Amino acid sequence: MKTRREMLEEFVGLDPNDSFSRYALALELEKESRPQEALPQLREVITRDPGYVAAYYHLGRLLAQIGLVEDARDAYRRGLDAAIASGDRRAGGEMQEALEMLE
Repeated sequence: MKTRREMLEEFVGLDPNDSFSRYALALELEKESRPQEALPQLREVITRDPGYVAAYYHLGRLLAQIGLVEDARDAYRRGLDAAIASGDRRAGGEMQEALEMLE
């Protein structure tokens, strides 16, 4: 039986533009304490789908956890812009709060 990660990797392999599967794969990798593998997946979600707001938040959080605070700020700022552009007030508030925590 395949693990959740293996299934998600398969989904991403079948459709590299599937933002949800790639995002879920990144979260699964993070859950497995594999941030160095989760980061490029989150970055790829954002590259392929700049409006996928949740990816910015998790990217910022992971970057902050591994000590890349300036990169985390940048991810949150870009996420805030994406949230505003999409009218997602809740995500925008979360991004703003995360940014303030880093200040």
